[in-house]
Amino acid sequence: MKILMLNYEYPPLGGGAGNAMHYLLSELSKEKNIQVDVVTSSPDKYSVENFSDNITVYKLDVKKKNHNYQTFVETFFWSVKTYFFTKDLLLRKYDLCHAWFGWPSGFFGYLNRKKMPYVVSLRGSDVPGFNPRFKILDKVLFNWLSRKIWQKAGYVTANSDGLRELAHKTWKGDIKIIYNGVDTVEFFPDKKKHKEIILLCVARLIKRKGIVYLIKAMPKLLSKNKKTKLIIIGDGPEKEYLENMSIDLKIEKSVQSIGKIEHGSLAKIYQRADIFLLPSLHEGMSNTILEAMASGLPIITTDTGGTKELIKGNGIIVKQENSIEIADAVIKLFDIKKREEFGAKSRVIAETLSWQNMSKKYVELYKKVLR
Repeated sequence: MKILMLNYEYPPLGGGAGNAMHYLLSELSKEKNIQVDVVTSSPDKYSVENFSDNITVYKLDVKKKNHNYQTFVETFFWSVKTYFFTKDLLLRKYDLCHAWFGWPSGFFGYLNRKKMPYVVSLRGSDVPGFNPRFKILDKVLFNWLSRKIWQKAGYVTANSDGLRELAHKTWKGDIKIIYNGVDTVEFFPDKKKHKEIILLCVARLIKRKGIVYLIKAMPKLLSKNKKTKLIIIGDGPEKEYLENMSIDLKIEKSVQSIGKIEHGSLAKIYQRADIFLLPSLHEGMSNTILEAMASGLPIITTDTGGTKELIKGNGIIVKQENSIEIADAVIKLFDIKKREEFGAKSRVIAETLSWQNMSKKYVELYKKVLR
């Protein structure tokens, strides 16, 4: 089986979709009867990576300005380059195309549907209504375009029930759920050796992640426990604004913004933390919440997308854009017994999810498409 895989995100660029594809490739590299060519973006210049004997990754230069944030211009630039680049690749006669994101990747599947069937993996912002910054484009273009692309796909998948429900507002067709996975060997709990209450947030620093409301919750938390500390891992256009807010609130000594770090270094940071928080305004299925759960952390997150589907007695769901509810939830988890109870449940849930299971579901889907 020869697969053409398209995704403008790929580590170190982007977020959850790039990481999910990377883990899927790791599993597919074990499949002797599957060959994959990936077309994605490069952080600097065009390059070719031999991921494994059966997987090749072509990285197109899109003049990236920020590794964590994809501008509309960069997405358009990748689309144009991919259109011309794939013309030569298609001479290899692939069995199918796996498009990550309904657009722009799904559009290439649609354009080449007579040459090969395609599978679309919906991730979040590619679904009309998910991202407020695309509100006008959704109305004038993406609602119509998404229906066209999804209708002709062999299969359409979403990474959460919440995302599928949103997608059904655009198209009532069959959408399969394939959750993200987590590596429970790489991410695992460790004993805490500190006296502080360490709050952790790992996310791209963009408005959609709602980190501003987490910082606004800190003064109330510090009034209850002066040893509360917030660690923020990630980079993005909001970084300077958030740092300045901490200074204005006079809590900069209790808020540590580390920036982006190598993914391989995250496990130890999760192990240092006591509580994981992700106050997103919109979310699909968060890889970082899954990693935090595998690390045995209680979770505080918002009632949005797939994140709430992961909270089953292992955390607290709060309203979006609500610093007071965030603070109150953290105060409840100042109780070490409650943290341990929720953390243990997080680990149990995480152990039921794996990248291996995700890979098996995709391979089954590929085979169904080709029947």
